[in-house]
Amino acid sequence: MHKAKKWIIAVSLLAAVAAAGDTIGRLPINRLYDRRHLATYLDLPTVEFVRPGLTIQVQSAAIASDGTMTATYTLSDPTGLPLDAAGVTTPGAISLSFLAASIPQGQEQYVSYITRAVTGSVIPTTNQPTADSGGTTTQVAPGEYTYTFKTKASGFDPTATSTIGIYGSRNLTTYNLPTNYASTTFNFVPNGSHVVTTRDVIRDVSCDRCHDQLSAHGGSRRGIALCVMCHTPQNVDPATGNSLDLKVMAHKIHMGSSLPSVIAGTPYQIIGFQNSVNDFSAVVDPAMAQRCTVCHSQTSGAAQTTAFLTHPTRVTCGSCHDNVNFATGANHPAGPQPDDSRCSTCHVPQGATDFDASIVGAHVVPVDSSLLSGLQATIQSITNGTAGSQPTVTFTLTNNAGNGVPLSALGSLSLTMAGPTTDYGYTIFGSDTTSTPGYVTESATNASCSAGGTCTYTFTHAVPAGATGTYSIGLEARRTETVLAGQPNQQVIQYGAPNPVSYFSVDGSTVVPRRLVVALTNCNQCHYELSLHGTLRNNTLYCVMCHNPSNTDATTRVAATNPTDKALPPQGINFNMLVHRIHFGPNATADGARNPYVVVGFGGSHNDFSTTLFPPLNPNGSPGNTQNCSLCHVNGSEQNLPLGLNPVVDPQGWINPNQAIAGACTGCHTSKPEASHMLANTTTELGESCTVCHNSGAAYAVDQVHAQY
Repeated sequence: MHKAKKWIIAVSLLAAVAAAGDTIGRLPINRLYDRRHLATYLDLPTVEFVRPGLTIQVQSAAIASDGTMTATYTLSDPTGLPLDAAGVTTPGAISLSFLAASIPQGQEQYVSYITRAVTGSVIPTTNQPTADSGGTTTQVAPGEYTYTFKTKASGFDPTATSTIGIYGSRNLTTYNLPTNYASTTFNFVPNGSHVVTTRDVIRDVSCDRCHDQLSAHGGSRRGIALCVMCHTPQNVDPATGNSLDLKVMAHKIHMGSSLPSVIAGTPYQIIGFQNSVNDFSAVVDPAMAQRCTVCHSQTSGAAQTTAFLTHPTRVTCGSCHDNVNFATGANHPAGPQPDDSRCSTCHVPQGATDFDASIVGAHVVPVDSSLLSGLQATIQSITNGTAGSQPTVTFTLTNNAGNGVPLSALGSLSLTMAGPTTDYGYTIFGSDTTSTPGYVTESATNASCSAGGTCTYTFTHAVPAGATGTYSIGLEARRTETVLAGQPNQQVIQYGAPNPVSYFSVDGSTVVPRRLVVALTNCNQCHYELSLHGTLRNNTLYCVMCHNPSNTDATTRVAATNPTDKALPPQGINFNMLVHRIHFGPNATADGARNPYVVVGFGGSHNDFSTTLFPPLNPNGSPGNTQNCSLCHVNGSEQNLPLGLNPVVDPQGWINPNQAIAGACTGCHTSKPEASHMLANTTTELGESCTVCHNSGAAYAVDQVHAQY
């Protein structure tokens, strides 16, 4: 039968089944893909035929007495139906690579059975773990295969844990779908004993909270369990001499710009595939690298989740503290350490207090200290908040024990008013508020407070006469505390209260809070505890009150310390443009942005975000993936246009002012042609036409054009 006729019959049969119940295999096909998958937007018969996705499972593995290694595995789609590796009987050819390693008795990390010799300028030659090459594959059943390694496990220990790793790809580009990637590992003991020893320190769930989907090397290597098979103590970069052991490499990458060696002037680089230079010297961990449990989560289920607490070593600790010379004792208070036997003597898991030499204590971020008495702020009520009136705010200031905090203990206390919540930015609260367009902030240090911490403050500025709808008031407060006073590890800590935001009607209408676009919990997946402006601001619903469509850095740019900054016009800082542009980082420059995204901050400081690299990983394993909008957005806010109502001031952009929808989209879509497209589809009389093509369900809907899996 002609190949085209086979296609027609297959698609027709599958479509008929889909119409009868849309279920083939174990799961309904329409439940397998979310809006990040391109398959979601293809016609159902094509998706039913192709069934995108790739699952690899090892069924068994063995090492014969002569060292011959074999692995039997299955290839299937996400529902469990078998796939043909050749791509003949099922769509998409599948390419696989095979790893094999063991954990020697008495050791904790892998030693690869398979290595290759590599050369470099620093280390003339070294053997790196690698995948097998030249083995043979035999089909056992549909979707089931046995791979026999060409490399033999020379001198293997039949009682030690051995692991087979498989990573691969399924090419579906013919069907206008991306290449699917998958990885898996399988532990076994060659003599048939139960597996007791494993390498299970960190789970993917910890990495994925910020990286979205941990992958590397083009996207085919996925997951920590596979990474640790090659990134072992035996692995080193011969071009730089840097260790490629995962515990060393991961610590150094996350420390990045904070590494003592980098601060001293030595970049941290790894020379990769085709001599690519991978420089991690500018990395800033958004969670702060000293928050160990962000990666070493104690709730991930990893078998050795407490290893970082119970087993300190010179290699591990020295990966971050790389100015310590354990041989000479330089920068190490306890002096020289010839081995790891005494590390846990001083560095116990947890000591008596924060900031001691214990592993937990030494890594406490000051604002996280348990020694702080705390600062909590709550807005209880807003009265006299009608148009033309000066609102009176009742709020509480308490510590973690619920006791009142006196105003004298605070270094800063302010209240901010903005409105209406339909979209901030163009309300004038008085002729003296030109430097704060769209909002007014007043110091409340003269508020009247009770001993229990209940305070009242009346604004000196009024809600504008004629105002309608819902307005908002938010609060910021900060204090400084000294803990462990007089002790060697004394700390002076400045920290802010979580920002409360409260809404009130100025005309008797129903209170309508400002739309919820992003969730603070989403921000904190990466940032852990989002806090800016000297710890004063930490709630996105408060941020948008000042970072509104009409605001720029004009008031600070006049005092810019960088001459180039002073010569340029102000930078727009509307929240959606600001956040998009910061996370888009170097992509904006590559895309053709008119200027690098630089914001002049407090004291005229130069804040260049054009090199900020967003941690989520693209399907190919590279950082900077801004296409998964749901990492930040909630309620489908990125796909339900319009995003706002007011024009966005953007003096350094291609269009100024920009309209509301374009103002958000130009945060990432920064090129001149894209700006021209937006301008061409906007009229003075009727406004933007973006929703015609880009609203949810439209031909080029936001969710569809951002899908990539």
